[in-house]
Amino acid sequence: MNKLFTIFFLFFVFNSSAQIPDYVYKPNIKTVKLYKAGDIYSYPVLKLASNEKLELHFDDFDADVKNYYYSFQLCNVDWSPANIQIYDYIRGFTSNRITNYRFSSIVQTRYTHYQAVLPESNSAPTKAGNYLLKVFLNDDTSKLIFTKRMLIVNNKATVSGKIAQPFNGNLSRTHQRVQANVSTGTGQLNAFSPQDLKVVIVQNNIWSNASVLDRPTIFRGNYYEYSDESNTLFPSGKEWRWVDLKSFRLMSERVTAINDNDTSDRIDIYVKEDGERRQQLYVYYNDINGIYTVENRDNPNALWQSDYGWVHFTYIPPGNRAYEGRSIYVFGELTNYRQDENSKMIFNEKKGVYEKALYLKQGYYNYAYVTLSDKKLAGEPADYENTEGNFWGTENEYMILVYFRQFGARADELVGFTRINSQFQR
Repeated sequence: MNKLFTIFFLFFVFNSSAQIPDYVYKPNIKTVKLYKAGDIYSYPVLKLASNEKLELHFDDFDADVKNYYYSFQLCNVDWSPANIQIYDYIRGFTSNRITNYRFSSIVQTRYTHYQAVLPESNSAPTKAGNYLLKVFLNDDTSKLIFTKRMLIVNNKATVSGKIAQPFNGNLSRTHQRVQANVSTGTGQLNAFSPQDLKVVIVQNNIWSNASVLDRPTIFRGNYYEYSDESNTLFPSGKEWRWVDLKSFRLMSERVTAINDNDTSDRIDIYVKEDGERRQQLYVYYNDINGIYTVENRDNPNALWQSDYGWVHFTYIPPGNRAYEGRSIYVFGELTNYRQDENSKMIFNEKKGVYEKALYLKQGYYNYAYVTLSDKKLAGEPADYENTEGNFWGTENEYMILVYFRQFGARADELVGFTRINSQFQR
């Protein structure tokens, strides 16, 4: 029995790890981007049975040609694989080869840039819900390269929301309260109870701290209101820090040095030192809410004529002393919103600063510094409090997603979607 349990456990772990959303499994793959066609700032959300398209881009540092394929995996609200056969939610081929690629040119870094426009006419999802775009090698699904989240919505419910200060006096200056309103008056949903709907609120595309609401605060006929403060509060943070890396020849405002050695392919870019903002007054300025864009001022095409460089970040802690019992991480889409060894900063005792070098492509980057307990407690969110501070009036963007599972169905359907911004709630 112990052997059977061990085999089952290992099988479960293997299959779970193969389904990690927004994860890159191979170190030779860099700069994976998925967004609406023509809009580099957008999140990959499509309307079911529409003509809308997504663009997929990534770089392979082996600088050769490989047979990459992609497929779609329907998932539940919690991003676990739905218990449904692929032929029940995909029309046409279950996998497609990525045939559009280009070798890098006019740059020092050698890589192959792959891109695709999807879904293609011969393969498209037929159900609304959460989807994992999975890219793998040689049409072998066991050779997974990376995954990316995408959403397909079938609008059967009307969704709205508003952002306000919390009622809790201890949190009214540091957090934002999101109220979601859902109306099913169209008659397309046959909900037997209020618990048949699930609402997910995501701040700035950060799924790790998303709030899942499984019961409304107020329920009247076809109207559902989700305003329970214990489940709808988010730390506000402050406007994201930024660095302009569109050029590796000219220094932008927040770059102090560019070291490009002609005898090697290495380029080092040094960002101005950052300090704690917790005690600073809040200042509003335009940001892109934690994402990055691939852009280029040096060459005509940013996709395969952009260079890569080691970008050095420096954070100065109060009193030049390391935080006790906590580690600091560079946070944002540039580190996939993860707190791991790739994003963890190292404390330089001689200088009294935290340092981290990331290998980044030319573009425009938002980032922040977050702390996490060294004990890494399960479910503990990244914390802005020690480094950035929180101010309730910070401009943040929220996605409100509404899911419904019909009686007898085996997957959660995404039936409502909207985006709201706290900038207009001031």
